Amino acid sequence: MAPTNSVPFAVKDCALIAIATGREARTLRELQHQLEEVDVSSIYYHFWGGLLRPGFEERQYHNDFAEWVRHQLNDNVLAERLAVIDPSDFAELEGLRAELVEVIGERLDESEMPAWSRSDRQLQLIRSQIVVFDTHVTLDQPRELAETVSRLSTSSIFYHFIDARRRLPEKVDDFRSWLAGLPGYEALIVQLAEIDPYFVTLAELKNHLATVFAAYFEEESDERTA
Repeated sequence: MAPTNSVPFAVKDCALIAIATGREARTLRELQHQLEEVDVSSIYYHFWGGLLRPGFEERQYHNDFAEWVRHQLNDNVLAERLAVIDPSDFAELEGLRAELVEVIGERLDESEMPAWSRSDRQLQLIRSQIVVFDTHVTLDQPRELAETVSRLSTSSIFYHFIDARRRLPEKVDDFRSWLAGLPGYEALIVQLAEIDPYFVTLAELKNHLATVFAAYFEEESDERTA
């Protein structure tokens, strides 16, 4: 059995606070211009914030830009191009910003008259601020993850598996960061690295993580008793 980590894993929860920027876009060119200048926390919010916002209907696209382009500009082509952009592919938000601006620029080059949305349906750009809460839950041994993750709130999953990639210098989730300080968990770290958190709901992500942890530590237990 691998030794326990000298530093316990402190389980946190969070809320993503939406803050108005005063910026808006009514046309595709205006959107491109605003994306070039808006704080990167706004880009973060419009890609990831939808996971934490309560909604009664499942969205057609996973980010706000694709949703707005499809339903307000009625540009199916660009909406599909924006929808397949995976923010997990970018170590820095500036890289994600550059990709957005480039994809929109290519679409502008294809059309002489960018579509207008209705004046009351402009895209309001919002920036985000994360507020973190202490759950007073700590894990001393990695195998406790198998029992704990399934009981975490989805916002806690967001904080530890998604927001951590923005917070931590190594750009990984908190679980991998904790396990990396221990010998013997390389295979589990690889399994976690293969999980893409973007194209699923937080509930689905939580279930996936719980399954991975349960299977790993069950197998580890079987190997010890064999």
